[in-house]
Amino acid sequence: MIDMPGRPVLPSAAAAPAADDPYRVMVVDDSAVIRGLLTRALEGDADLRVVSSVGDGQMAVNALQRQPVDVIVLDIEMPVMDGLTAIPKLLAVDPHVKIIMASTLTLRGAEVSMKAMQLGAADYIPKPTSTREISGADVFREELKQKVRALGLAARRGGTRRTDPRGERAPLPAPTIRRPVTHAPVVLRSMPVGLHPDIVAIGSSTGGPQALFEVLSHLRGGISQPILITQHMPATFTTILAEHITRQCGIPCAEAKDGEALQGGRIYLAPGDFHMVLAQRGAGTVVTINKEPPENFCRPAVDPMMRSIVRIFGRRVLAVILTGMGQDGMRGCQEVAAAGGLVLAQDEASSVVWGMPGAVAHAGVCNAVLPLKEVGPAIRKLAMRTAA
Repeated sequence: MIDMPGRPVLPSAAAAPAADDPYRVMVVDDSAVIRGLLTRALEGDADLRVVSSVGDGQMAVNALQRQPVDVIVLDIEMPVMDGLTAIPKLLAVDPHVKIIMASTLTLRGAEVSMKAMQLGAADYIPKPTSTREISGADVFREELKQKVRALGLAARRGGTRRTDPRGERAPLPAPTIRRPVTHAPVVLRSMPVGLHPDIVAIGSSTGGPQALFEVLSHLRGGISQPILITQHMPATFTTILAEHITRQCGIPCAEAKDGEALQGGRIYLAPGDFHMVLAQRGAGTVVTINKEPPENFCRPAVDPMMRSIVRIFGRRVLAVILTGMGQDGMRGCQEVAAAGGLVLAQDEASSVVWGMPGAVAHAGVCNAVLPLKEVGPAIRKLAMRTAA
């Protein structure tokens, strides 16, 4: 912990394991054909090895008891035991295993995926609707491999365990890194005295929905500023996420609509496949959405949102970067810091993947790097400051 002082395809941010110790994956789907296609997609990567392939949730639980793995790719609709029922049982066997839900891009698929993440799944991946789409979709295969790699590293760092030949449980050794990874030390900026932010902007990706629920639950009835959120998610999924935020956190939240006036006390969520930015219209500020090219391989992306906010609000911005792969948000937060605004990032220990917040922390633009449970209270405290 560092205390406060006075559908995207992402570039791989996960360190690779040693060649003789690839991340171990279980594939769970009731279709043998789909399991075969997923297995071939994953094993096209030397860092990944499918060690188990089963047809339902009960078989997955049994397999995990015999042979621990790092990551499970889990289907939702299956006979005997479905994915939602299996999640808590799998985590009971190994609390550190990372689960990716394979979900169709439908309202029901999005709703079930949200429930899965609340039960402990680490992430989801939009599942193509046919075997032809899986075998021919380079974007799907790359996204799947990159998410499995990132979560495999998180599982190893979190202490995923393997069973030794005597049936005893032993900690996995830390993964060997092929290329040395060096980072500048995290240097915090001093906390400005009396700076009152007029807007809060949050960016998140892998593990983001759970993190958002935790953070926003502390802001219920507490702050008057508008909140803008860019969460890497496809269309349909953002619709469901907005509904869940409203229900669980008690703050009105909706996908942003092009041209709507910015109002305090509301949450604006970037809709899937659209960037969300602010624009000045006369004497007021409006939210706009666009389909400009992806940034950091993402649309929606955090960086364009942050840039647009700084252009209008200058130093009166509170930027927050939560768990996620890649480094989206780093450049935007650099602009927030250059303008004199506030930047908070989630710490590594509480992040599902410390890509985005880690990039911001190592860029030297943070005023604080905090455990997830402290982020919401910190936002509330800073937002409720009296303007200097």
